[in-house]
Amino acid sequence: MAPEAEGSETELSLPADDDALDEAVPEAAVRGQRVLDLLDKAITLQTPLVQKNIARARQRKPEATPAEVIRNLERMYVSALTGTGAAVGGSAAAPGVGTGVALALSAGEALSSLQLSALFALSIAEVHGVRIDEVERRRTIVMGIMLGGSGSATITKVAERTGQHWGRQVVAKVPVATLRQINKVLGRNFVVKFGTKQGVIVLGRVAPFGIGAVIGGGANAALAALAVRASRRAFGPPPTSWP
Repeated sequence: MAPEAEGSETELSLPADDDALDEAVPEAAVRGQRVLDLLDKAITLQTPLVQKNIARARQRKPEATPAEVIRNLERMYVSALTGTGAAVGGSAAAPGVGTGVALALSAGEALSSLQLSALFALSIAEVHGVRIDEVERRRTIVMGIMLGGSGSATITKVAERTGQHWGRQVVAKVPVATLRQINKVLGRNFVVKFGTKQGVIVLGRVAPFGIGAVIGGGANAALAALAVRASRRAFGPPPTSWP
């Protein structure tokens, strides 16, 4: 509470409605920060696994071209993200599993989805020969790809750069100070878009009789397809040979 002004005779108190309004804003901010913290955790956990992910995409064909590896990474990502959504959605129909348990599972699956998406985005950048050393650049790449068209529009506008393949520009030409500005805008959009989508998807996943499996799998497949398209716009055509 702010210190009382000198000479005041009575202690001022806000009306009950104002108190509730004052508390609602910080609560929303805390929820939003939790989403961004989950994103940072996902990026931190998955960054060391990028090379292993690429090796996995090449294991059946070690001589695969970058284009073939990128296609494999896309298939692996879509399959994995769709599978996690369907698995959680189907849990609501299992005997003895109530809505509360299904909601808890879905909350854990949100982090898994972020990790899969972060690993996919950073792996695609690596195949394109785009090395991302600073954490701010990794945040920009991951959020930009997960947000799709709105993410790329924000990045090019704030960075004041035009042209295709913003993923390369972010790493090669945009100063870190500018990236921080970009990430503030992306972060707000990410919280709104990711939080809204997850809320709708979570409610759908807990539907009984296996309906949740269809909703969960289909919703995650749509999110994965959006990220795949965004990654192609971000980096452009695959390189013809390995860097």
